[in-house]
Amino acid sequence: MAIGKYIYGIINSNTHESCGPYGIPAYKEVNFIPYQDIAAVVNDAEIVDYTHMFKDALAMALVEHQKIIERIMGIGYSIIPMRLGTFAMNEAEVKDILSKGYGLIKEIIPKINDRIEIDVVAIWSDFTLVIKEAGEEKEIKGYKEKLLSSPKGITVDEQMKIGFMLKKALEEKREKNALKIQDILKSVSIGYKQHELMDDKMVANFAFLIDKLKQKEFYAKVEDLDTEFAEKLNFRCVGPLPAYSFFTIEIKKMQFNDVNLARKRLGILEDCSSKDGIKKAFHRQVFISHPDKNPDKPGIEKEYDEIMRSYNILLDYAQACEQVGQENLIFNEDEFQKNAVLVKVRD
Repeated sequence: MAIGKYIYGIINSNTHESCGPYGIPAYKEVNFIPYQDIAAVVNDAEIVDYTHMFKDALAMALVEHQKIIERIMGIGYSIIPMRLGTFAMNEAEVKDILSKGYGLIKEIIPKINDRIEIDVVAIWSDFTLVIKEAGEEKEIKGYKEKLLSSPKGITVDEQMKIGFMLKKALEEKREKNALKIQDILKSVSIGYKQHELMDDKMVANFAFLIDKLKQKEFYAKVEDLDTEFAEKLNFRCVGPLPAYSFFTIEIKKMQFNDVNLARKRLGILEDCSSKDGIKKAFHRQVFISHPDKNPDKPGIEKEYDEIMRSYNILLDYAQACEQVGQENLIFNEDEFQKNAVLVKVRD
């Protein structure tokens, strides 16, 4: 069992203090590991691969992860969240991550200071009634009446057409309401992001970044919307949160074999010196291997996917090199470890 440093996030402070027994696992203290004028919020924990964790265990880990981050906020720090399941082997590796990501981290900090995220979800109060109302719209109602009056009866294709018409009408209703919610709430926000809708009953799923001082004004706008939509929509707000949707940090640890194979896959020589060289090599391979240009070639889709994967690996490596101030890409295994870690904002 390997014990490492679980990283919750990064704060704008060089403190060494601890903040209590609320980590993963719960009996361990959360500590700060400083680098210059920033610090990582960490905890000693067993190194676990979260990508292979059972759903229930992952949900529990997420709750613990968020609990610590929000506790750090509660004692007065603005924190840049780290992606769930981020580990370093030891304190030296934590400091190496902070060193490599220092420029990016210092860019983000002013964007989150005295700011919070509030997530807003809107759901149809009575989805059955909404479907019924959509079915009564003039175009759909007229088409159904026409079919019902036909002596031939209704065919399967006609039933499908009604379904498509109904789906389109529901989507237009949803988009119209979501746009209104977006426009009203973004007027008191610094930024917003639209998240994926989880089911047909969900109308809107937004994250808003706001100044702490505008929190009351923001909630007042939500209450106004709740009043305006009366019984049609139910609103739910979650927050205040750290800026999960806007600035969650992700650590990518690259392997030399992956990068070297990607280089060879794109036909790049070892002396390739820039990101432009990667892009040119990629465009050459895409021109040769794009499925649209080779529709009858067996396995062309897989070949194209490999090209895309190789391209993305090399772009990450180029970005990692840039983070340490190195313009030229190094494909020498002995030198590779200097550039093997990329600190980035999660897409």
